[in-house]
Amino acid sequence: MTAFTRAFHGKHLHRKPVRRVAAVGVVAAGALMLSACGGDSDGASGMDHGGSKSPATATATAAARAGDADEADVTFAQMMIPHHEQAVEMAQLADSRASDAEIKDLAAKIEKAQDPEIKTMTGWLKSWGKPTAKGDMPGMGMGGDGMMSDKDMKELKAMQGKEFDKMFAQMMIDHHNGAIAMAKTEQKSGQDADAKKMADAIVTGQSAEVKQLKSILDRL
Repeated sequence: MTAFTRAFHGKHLHRKPVRRVAAVGVVAAGALMLSACGGDSDGASGMDHGGSKSPATATATAAARAGDADEADVTFAQMMIPHHEQAVEMAQLADSRASDAEIKDLAAKIEKAQDPEIKTMTGWLKSWGKPTAKGDMPGMGMGGDGMMSDKDMKELKAMQGKEFDKMFAQMMIDHHNGAIAMAKTEQKSGQDADAKKMADAIVTGQSAEVKQLKSILDRL
């Protein structure tokens, strides 16, 4: 081996360990980084990586929804539910008792409109964390809200034909006027956008039905 060859091999023999040490250092550093990332992932397990809401987020959303409603909104829903339930009960009587075709058509329209609203308002109260109104409510049926007494309902159930038509029309006018008054209070004092929108629909729709019922009474 010449002096040049020995010098060449000696130079590279000294460099190889350095490269190995550097490579080991890079691998070790990479392992540390991966370990650190894994630790961060474990520590952030509460974050939403899958696109679904965490329990904390869902709770906050529910709280925000409840915060949209004020006392007027809650009262509106709690009182309008039994009010609608009675209107639906009255409307269902028309199918087998009414003789006037327009009364029957209007009764079917009332049932179709108000039954889904009952379900909607029940859902609001649950989302607001408030009890739903079923049965009698304090102050209801005392006049002003259009609710019929048990005696009124018994009399209506006992009617047939034209007598039923007249009584149904008059009772539903009073009932609708009570609902309209309650809805106007919600329009003025409510805060929840959906509740106010329903109040608007009740005022518009039931005002038109009151006008129609009065027209029916005039010709009966």
